[in-house]
Amino acid sequence: MHINRIELRKVFLPYVAPFETSGWREQGSHAIIVRMEAEDIVAWGESPVGENPFYNEENQKTAWTILQDYLAPMLLKTELASPWDVTPAFARVRGNRMAKAGLEFTVWDLFARAHSAAWPACSAARERRAEVGVSVGIQQDIPTLLKVVGAYLDDGYTRIKLKIKPGWDVAPTRAVRETWPDLRLQVDANSIYRLEDGPHLAELDPFNLLLVEQPLAHDDIFDHAKLKPRLRSPLCLDESIVSPDHARWAIELQACDIINIKPSRIGGLGDAVKIHDMAQAAGMAVWHGGMLETGIGRTINVALASLPNFTLPGDISANDRYFKRDIVQNPFTLNADSTLTVPTGIGHGAIVDEDYLDEVTLDRWEISA
Repeated sequence: MHINRIELRKVFLPYVAPFETSGWREQGSHAIIVRMEAEDIVAWGESPVGENPFYNEENQKTAWTILQDYLAPMLLKTELASPWDVTPAFARVRGNRMAKAGLEFTVWDLFARAHSAAWPACSAARERRAEVGVSVGIQQDIPTLLKVVGAYLDDGYTRIKLKIKPGWDVAPTRAVRETWPDLRLQVDANSIYRLEDGPHLAELDPFNLLLVEQPLAHDDIFDHAKLKPRLRSPLCLDESIVSPDHARWAIELQACDIINIKPSRIGGLGDAVKIHDMAQAAGMAVWHGGMLETGIGRTINVALASLPNFTLPGDISANDRYFKRDIVQNPFTLNADSTLTVPTGIGHGAIVDEDYLDEVTLDRWEISA
């Protein structure tokens, strides 16, 4: 298959409320939306990059440049026998995995639509629902945190993840645990601590956490392997796992108990599935993190999270968790059992609201073969 046309759009889609972690605060989605045409078929994808390069090295500006100058032209010159051909086609371009993922996701949608099938990612799904939780950003004080968490529990979410940082870690976690003793609870540090903070991080152990996520440097595996024996809480790696090789290193070094798979961080669906399979073979659990995707990216997340080794609830909440209005006509809604239903339509399943997409588009660019 040859791609005939690729269109990119910079968007800004405001969040219901600002989202704050240990390293950044954002007011809305700065994603790049991809529209692709081949053989009279239209497909959609998303690079869920942020405004700033604080989660990884990419942001909307850098991804926009790499997509325009390198990746989109390279893809137009590539004969694709399957979506698995996309990642090798981009091998000369180092890093820039979120930019790559936006195109790779779209090619998966394109091939599925060409065969009038649902996404291949769903083919080995254990069931048609993906269990999900919700990620709670850093709040102004503990009473506000408890109010926010309580509201999500009232909405039906049964697992909560708290963003933490030095000065906002033990006390808020204790407060949530004491208020809801049986809540499935985990914390995420987004790489803000150092190895010498191990004794302080161990103070989280009494709170019966599902996991402590990425406490040390974003590119570290070695020191996490040193930290892991010092904690009773399961240790999860997120930012450190950017490829199947990184996952293999973490498994072999016993640097973590759990891997958070974000397909956009890894460069696409294909390598995300490889990591899922590798971890499953090693007896290591995985779960699906989110990048606060729009409804296009959310369909990708939910499909992947339905695979059998995703045994912990993902950070892929219903669309109204983040957006008052999304750019799809069929947003996900939370089921009573804290799950999202895996789409079964043609392609990844998102029905794009093109009128509203036009309203939130800041810039657009296209290239044709």
